[in-house]
Amino acid sequence: MAEDKEVLLTKEGLHKLENELEHLKSVKREEVAERIRQAIAFGDISENSEYEDAKNEQAFIEGRIITLEKTLKNARLMKDNEIRTDIVSLGSKVTLMDTKTSREFNVVLVSSVESKIREGKISDESPVGKKILGQAVNSIVEVDAPAGVINYKILRVEK
Repeated sequence: MAEDKEVLLTKEGLHKLENELEHLKSVKREEVAERIRQAIAFGDISENSEYEDAKNEQAFIEGRIITLEKTLKNARLMKDNEIRTDIVSLGSKVTLMDTKTSREFNVVLVSSVESKIREGKISDESPVGKKILGQAVNSIVEVDAPAGVINYKILRVEK
């Protein structure tokens, strides 16, 4: 991520990132430090897999802390009036319909750092997100997918 790239976050996304950062700093750091202390107590650390595993986890946690701190430093909370209902914008709740199967589903368009496909939150940088961004209700977008081209009709755009 570029050092000065603004990250637009929903209120929920901002809280989740802040909570994750706090948890990593106050809980996970201490847990992994304790694992390292215990592994050292076993003796020779040169062939101690528990020690290696704990050190790898520590590196991951510290890397994630750095990433979260950078993201939050560049974060700007999305204002409610920035979420549009005339066209799809960041923060919009969108009802899409697969034109071939008539299957309907809902997504929320969010920044890539908030994206959680299992929760229906898709990134504005994803193939579907890129296609629906800026589109109005009743627009049909064509998305290239591994299984072929899929056409989606935008049925609703809400806050």
